[in-house]
Amino acid sequence: MNASRTLLLAAGCLGIGAAVIALGRPVQERPAASVLAAGPRVSVAARWRTKVDTIRRGEPLSVALERAGLAPEEAVQALSVASALDPRKVRAGTTITTRVDPDSGAAEVVLQLAIDRVVRFTRTFGKPWVEQEETLQWTTDTVVVGGVVTSTLTAAIAAGADAFPEKQRTELAYALADILEYRVDLSRDLQKNDSVGVLVERQTAENGLVRPGNIIAARMTVDGRPIETMRFTQGTRVAYFDGEGKAMRAAFLRAPLAFRRISSVFGMRRHPILGTVRRHAGTDYAAAAGTPVRALGNGRVVFAGWRGGYGKTIEIRHTNGFVTRYGHLRAIHVRAGQSVNISQTIGQVGSTGLSTAPHLHFEVLVNGVHRDPRIALRNQSGEPLAASQRRAFAELKARLFAQLEQGMQLASRVTSARPSGD
Repeated sequence: MNASRTLLLAAGCLGIGAAVIALGRPVQERPAASVLAAGPRVSVAARWRTKVDTIRRGEPLSVALERAGLAPEEAVQALSVASALDPRKVRAGTTITTRVDPDSGAAEVVLQLAIDRVVRFTRTFGKPWVEQEETLQWTTDTVVVGGVVTSTLTAAIAAGADAFPEKQRTELAYALADILEYRVDLSRDLQKNDSVGVLVERQTAENGLVRPGNIIAARMTVDGRPIETMRFTQGTRVAYFDGEGKAMRAAFLRAPLAFRRISSVFGMRRHPILGTVRRHAGTDYAAAAGTPVRALGNGRVVFAGWRGGYGKTIEIRHTNGFVTRYGHLRAIHVRAGQSVNISQTIGQVGSTGLSTAPHLHFEVLVNGVHRDPRIALRNQSGEPLAASQRRAFAELKARLFAQLEQGMQLASRVTSARPSGD
């Protein structure tokens, strides 16, 4: 018993002695940096100040960087190492993300120059800025989008293109309109309950960004008329053809404005200034003042100047004898006797002459007689494929439109299965 008590007392004395020695020993100093790097318990990211901004129109990039959080000298130093971009040519609307550590002075600037292109400037404590350009990698598959027209092509595509972000749906509609602009004036010809189906590439980046790629094939009903188009490769040349193998690109566009909406159509109407009912020999395209007006086809300018109620006017005689007339212009960019090419900008929308608001008055004359542009230009088609390529075209067409049809049927079933409250 006494022996056990003696052993316990000795052990206690040794423990107290060890504690006294430990308390008396000086603690080794550790630099603050080693504490910050010790583990995840210390939040380094919490010190970073992040700000997102965009470049304003006409604003120098250095000024945008300062507003985004960099000191003036930091902005100058960062841009001094720029080689992947020209600071003077960065477009308005470009997104700038800045991250600054107020303690260490470390900083990062990210410029989103395009959907798949990023330029990053970084600086660590005591070191100069470093530039790095990053290009996102994309994977590609194909999807089918489309639906029934209730108002516009853009709305029809937007309603049936869940595979793409909202902004990209609009871009897809514009891309389809560009392909069809030699065959269809989508502002006038498209009617309620017409349908549209598009087989299109879907490109997906590593970070989840999605964008449309090439349109592979499309089928539409336009004012009750079926229209097909598909992408076809001829050697090194890629172009779009209709279902019969004729090039979509023809001798004439179907509308003189690339972005358009129509205020009136060919026929009888009450003149807005004269107040009388008379034949309105043409079509009015309502558009903002300054909107570029383009030549409908190759030809020679036979008149460019002021013409009575038409105001500033351009008339072009084309190789097939058609004359196209463009009235109420604000500005004229061609002169009489000058040759022009299809799609060339020849003037700007205005409100000169007998006009109450900015719009383009457009006419087509055939053998000196006014013709409804909608009818006169409808049958203008492109060159057909060579006989040697028709078999390959027909085989590809069968595969593509079978895929398109299958996708449209699947989309229709999915839509029908949705609850009515969706």
